Amino acid sequence: MDPSTLSTVPPHLVSRRAVLGGVATASLGAIAGCLDDGADTPAAVEIEDEHDCDQCTMRIADHPGPAGQAHYEDPSDTVGDDRPARFCSSLCTYAFTFDNEDEAEPEVMYLTDYSVVEESVEEDDDSPVIGRHLEADAFGDATELTMVVDSEVEGAMGASIIPFSDADDADAFADEYGGDREDHDEITQELVMSLMQS
Repeated sequence: MDPSTLSTVPPHLVSRRAVLGGVATASLGAIAGCLDDGADTPAAVEIEDEHDCDQCTMRIADHPGPAGQAHYEDPSDTVGDDRPARFCSSLCTYAFTFDNEDEAEPEVMYLTDYSVVEESVEEDDDSPVIGRHLEADAFGDATELTMVVDSEVEGAMGASIIPFSDADDADAFADEYGGDREDHDEITQELVMSLMQS
């Protein structure tokens, strides 16, 4: 066999090794791109006992129900400090973001995720209330949560929007306590205002 013919590949043919190398490189690039998605999204933070709601000014830790936080690229546009906006309820979280949407949109909005915490509903004087969780890992990205709206279970502002990352948990909660299931993008300013006035 003539060694000079072994390395001669017609220009229109590509070796198997070159194809596999290209596929591997493209795959690694795709994986790296997927892993980088959201890398700049701020993480949820713990809400401390002394923090007040940026919408209604109530002390957050003193009230039951889902809490929230909204992270802005430039928080000085909305809260005046270099920190996320913090809220005593899901209603205040939505009300604040709607009230400030002309100035800034949050990079991410977090609400208590009752699929990842110990859900505890207790009877209050008038209505059942759901427990409060303020640790960072209790929060989920609102766009990934299923909300139970206007159930008989209340939060800090009375009527509440109670979030779950597992849609089956939301169904079970609604079956037991009533309310409608909604996704994040179905929550409107009109709905929030109607719940705050009920």
